[in-house]
Formats: sequence, structure tokens, C-alpha cells
Amino acid sequence: MQRTSLEALARQQLELAAAAGGGHTADTVYGGHEKVLRQTVIGMTEGASLAEHENPGEATVQVLHGRVRLSAGELSWEGRTGDLLIVPDSRHSLEALEDSAVLLTVAKLS
Repeated sequence: MQRTSLEALARQQLELAAAAGGGHTADTVYGGHEKVLRQTVIGMTEGASLAEHENPGEATVQVLHGRVRLSAGELSWEGRTGDLLIVPDSRHSLEALEDSAVLLTVAKLS
């Protein structure tokens, strides 16, 4: 069994994001390309975004710290610390409305 502190990972990714050129960093904490399930902590500085992209499978975004906006076409949803956003099955983007850290969980489609 392995135990991971999401709070510590969120703080670490926020610090790294502040120093990163694009304003965001990520660390996969479970799974990866060889697994169906992948969980990644993403740190984003205020104003940073993950450009519109396809959904690789069923996915959620849990806001660990801060406030983000998930957008798909004309629709958007804001999430704050403690919120869980269901990622739509369409092209979407994510923007940090303030310094933020999220846990992205993806179950890849076969």
C-alpha cells in the first residue's frame, strides 16, 4: 500500500508552476500510459490555462486549491477548493482563475 499527501503535492506543484514558463506543471501520482486509470496533480498560476484538447476517456477534476474554470464550447463551469467537476465528453480547456492545484483523474477508453 502506498500513501500520498495530495496537500503536499498541490503545494509542490504550485511552487513549480510559479517558476515554470507556461505557468503550469503536472506530476502523475498514479497510473500512466500503461494503465487504464491515471491521476495527475496539476499546479497552475493565475491566468494559466490548458488549451482546448480532446477528452481521452472518462475524467474528473477535483480542485485541491484555488479556483478554476472548465470550458467546453459555449459552456463553462467554475470550481473552487473541494469541488469535483465532471469533464465533458468533448473538447475542453481549463483555466486558473487564481493560483490553483487540481487532481485530474482519467479512465482511458479502450
